[in-house]
Amino acid sequence: MSLTNTADSLDLDFKNVPVIDLKNIRSDDPEERRKLADDVRDACMRVGFFYVKNHGIPDECTDGTLQMAKKFFSLPDETKMEIENKKTPNFKGYSPLLSGNNNPDGAGDLQEGFEFGWESPTSNADNSDQNDGAASGVMAGANVWPSESGVPGFRESVLQYYYAAVNLGKALFPIFALALKLPEDFFDDKTLHSAALMKLLHYPPQTGPVDDRVIGIGAHTDWECFTILWQEPGIQALQVLNSEKQWINAPPLPGTLVINLGDQFARWTNDIFKSTVHRAINRSGIRRYSIPLFFGTDYNVKLEPMPSCVSPDRPVKYEVITAGEYVKGRLQATYNH
Repeated sequence: MSLTNTADSLDLDFKNVPVIDLKNIRSDDPEERRKLADDVRDACMRVGFFYVKNHGIPDECTDGTLQMAKKFFSLPDETKMEIENKKTPNFKGYSPLLSGNNNPDGAGDLQEGFEFGWESPTSNADNSDQNDGAASGVMAGANVWPSESGVPGFRESVLQYYYAAVNLGKALFPIFALALKLPEDFFDDKTLHSAALMKLLHYPPQTGPVDDRVIGIGAHTDWECFTILWQEPGIQALQVLNSEKQWINAPPLPGTLVINLGDQFARWTNDIFKSTVHRAINRSGIRRYSIPLFFGTDYNVKLEPMPSCVSPDRPVKYEVITAGEYVKGRLQATYNH
């Protein structure tokens, strides 16, 4: 059955987020990789979200980054504001509480964040040119970092997790290609550089009278191809919207990460792959941390619909735009900058 016919026949009223085992993601057996791709295809077309286990990122790598996030967000506000994201053309750096608004109907996102992108493992904090072609054009520009004296070891620790998550993302692209019934190397020339943005997020506890216009992060879709999300254990916050407009909880599960598709894949596949609306609400009474890595195609790649995802009954839904133009436009809208 064609992808378009399969998409039209699916039940999108999901009640939970599936769990997929990645133990065979790098298997030499093509049949094992194909089975994995079948599971991924079903999750991408029905839900747009799935958990992954056996993902290969060590706990100590995640733990180190979490500790650095806690130290950074505990700095005085005036120190963090020295590297505010509105001071850079590429939105790298610190975003204070309520500075972003992912849901236009909301009153701001109750979170603070620190965002950065690719830079060479051989560069240093004073020469983090991050380019290597990765952020040319509209998203060009270096990362900014807190001072070494302010948070010792911060850059080294968070980049360790970043590189591990990027490696996982690169291993996922061939599986996504198989899921779309394409050659495994289809995305190779479109992901030559790591157009991957990582964000450390801190959600303070939301106490007092509940204002539904102010939540951790308002209802939105992500912008890149897919997101690799680590959630702090034991705290429910993430919710995913199904076709019946019901919010489905996606709690942290031990040993897993969450993968969710973004708008670049939705545009590329003409909505065969779902970029699903989601939100985060921290009403646990305690602080919550999360670490998303947003993995996209190279910024100069045009998001043109794949021929297998277009039919007379499913005409082209989106105008063609480059990945970099799309991401920068969404950043400008979110931060009003």
